[in-house]
Amino acid sequence: MSAQAPVVTTALGPVRGERRAGGDRFLNIPYAQPPVGDLRFAAPVPPRPWTRPLEATAYGPTAQRRAFAEMTVIPEPTVPGEGVLNLNVFTPRAEAAPERGGLPVLVWIHGGGYVAGSAASPWYDGAAFNRDGVLLVSVGYRLGIEGFLHLDDAPDNRGVLDWIAALEWVRDNIAAFGGDPAKVTVAGQSAGGGAVQTLLATPRAQGLFRAAISVSGAVMRPQDKAAGEGVARLFTARTGVPATAAALRDLPYGTLYEFQDALDAPGDDREGLPQGLALAPFADGGLIPVPVTEALADGGAGAGVGEQPLMLGFTRDEFDAMGGSALTDAVFRRPGLTIAEGRAARELPTWFYEFRWETKAAGPFAGQAFHCLDLPFSFDALDAENVAEVAGPTPPQSLADAMHGAWVGFVRDLDPGADWPRYTRAGRATRVWDAEPATVGDALRAERERWLG
Repeated sequence: MSAQAPVVTTALGPVRGERRAGGDRFLNIPYAQPPVGDLRFAAPVPPRPWTRPLEATAYGPTAQRRAFAEMTVIPEPTVPGEGVLNLNVFTPRAEAAPERGGLPVLVWIHGGGYVAGSAASPWYDGAAFNRDGVLLVSVGYRLGIEGFLHLDDAPDNRGVLDWIAALEWVRDNIAAFGGDPAKVTVAGQSAGGGAVQTLLATPRAQGLFRAAISVSGAVMRPQDKAAGEGVARLFTARTGVPATAAALRDLPYGTLYEFQDALDAPGDDREGLPQGLALAPFADGGLIPVPVTEALADGGAGAGVGEQPLMLGFTRDEFDAMGGSALTDAVFRRPGLTIAEGRAARELPTWFYEFRWETKAAGPFAGQAFHCLDLPFSFDALDAENVAEVAGPTPPQSLADAMHGAWVGFVRDLDPGADWPRYTRAGRATRVWDAEPATVGDALRAERERWLG
């Protein structure tokens, strides 16, 4: 290990990272003990302290042990191992932290339908944010049955508890890396965008971040306690195994995936239950008091909950290329617009967008502004692995400059810029991300009138 390798002392012990042009990165830092044995279905437990520098130069284990599909738009590496409750910190030179002062922080929660995804994706590298004076933290968390199935003898929403534990780690440690714990923005895409909405609706998470970005956010529907408990009953009916930690704790991961496949299969016994995202956060009446849309659009989680500045939106086509235009509207566009409208009625600071740039790549997504296509632009990572294959050979750098710049402005200043005003009932300003970005008043008027009246 080079003598120039950066070392930062956290509250639990020192970590040794890797120096790169433009910044330092520290990978696989544990924010909780490995969820194995008695901890497999328990709330996250803080790591035990250490004294010698922890080598933090390679991505740590992922909760994803089977990819979402044979081929995915986002490269999503699977890393074996048990310590899946880890995070990665990308920062401008850590050694300059005392002189530089506290920088704004972006905490990134990956997507993957709450059953897959990886914080180790090259699309989530924080280099461009570091270049622009923002720290990035990417978070791993429990997925699928381990993270989200209701169990009679275990806490609900364990994956949500993981997100909260990671944010508490950021609060307690990010200053050592040059970040300001009072300037944290939580962000995510797809299931990660749903995670952001969930955290906004969770009283226990308030105070851990000052702003939020929900990108194509997706949550379970219906999302009430009855739905979560109904999924558990369906699990038992289809597998013959009780939905309890005691019954599942010692089973191999392969068996859990077989159970997950059985749970996801179609059938008449699913009537009244979520048709998709069955293993996802739900309003348990405790940690999450009410469903997310009710909390964010109507303030149903209580005064002061979920009122942080919020940037949210979606791609125009999402899953249309799969013959899923109804799914696109039901899962992404209508709920997103409902939240924007509800927050506007309550005069909460909200910025709303639709991504319309169409891929120039051939294949099933040709001519579509599809799910995930916006991420390389937001991260200013057009040269990352697989981007050319899904976006075409020459995606416009000018669009990446505009989108990434808006994100940096929002994380830094709680404002994406003068050319993108807030979404209000008076103007309904909508940022349209295309080859020529523009702000359009009431850009989704037809959809709004059809869906919301």
